[in-house]
Amino acid sequence: MNGSLEGQTALVSGGSSGIGAAIAKQLAAAGADVAVGYRRSRDTARQVVKECTLRGVRAEAFQSDVRYRTEIEALFSRMSSELGPPSILVHSAGVEGDNLFQDISEEEYDALMDTHVRGGFYLIRQSLPDMIRNKSGRIILISSIWGESGGSGEVLYSAAKGALNGMTRALAKELAPSGITVNAVAPGAIRTDMLTRQLSEEERQVLTERIPLGRLGNPEEVASMVNYLCQPEAGYVTGQILHVNGGWYP
Repeated sequence: MNGSLEGQTALVSGGSSGIGAAIAKQLAAAGADVAVGYRRSRDTARQVVKECTLRGVRAEAFQSDVRYRTEIEALFSRMSSELGPPSILVHSAGVEGDNLFQDISEEEYDALMDTHVRGGFYLIRQSLPDMIRNKSGRIILISSIWGESGGSGEVLYSAAKGALNGMTRALAKELAPSGITVNAVAPGAIRTDMLTRQLSEEERQVLTERIPLGRLGNPEEVASMVNYLCQPEAGYVTGQILHVNGGWYP
């Protein structure tokens, strides 16, 4: 698919590591210029940018906290002057939510819901004027298996991802007349730093045994689904929650 996204500009929130970094690099390999959004990991974001530019595209790292409207507005202003407005938006920024429901603090609630849901709202709202004007655009939200099945000990995280799923289905209908597709990709158990922090090696082994394909997924496999949704041949796919989970439906 190299070159199939030439002329496109992608913004990937949470693009400095894990799934977001894999997405940024695959979209660059397909020919898109890439804006790598990050909150704190400047060095790793710059490394992702370096790897993207090796594919022969333009790429820049942009620091912002997606929880805050003013920071998203500033990001879009900088991006528009350096790369142009995004024709592809991927909201991959996220925070962990591994806590029992009765132990969730207000601070944890705000950080998680604001990053996943409010952040997605701000990013989409800033992207839409140019997409609507151009009658074209791809919006992809990174959800989770827990957004549909729910996870014990991850109630708040499940609620946030479920909200993204609902936003995907409704917004796809609203934006279809403007030629904009909206989809979500829902990973299962993916080998990332977040999963490593949440589960011990023994717990990861138990989890692996429950997955029909018998292994954890890789960030690149999630990125491949996102890459497909950005391609011309995916133009009739919208309002979908696409699962990448090795057949694991807990």
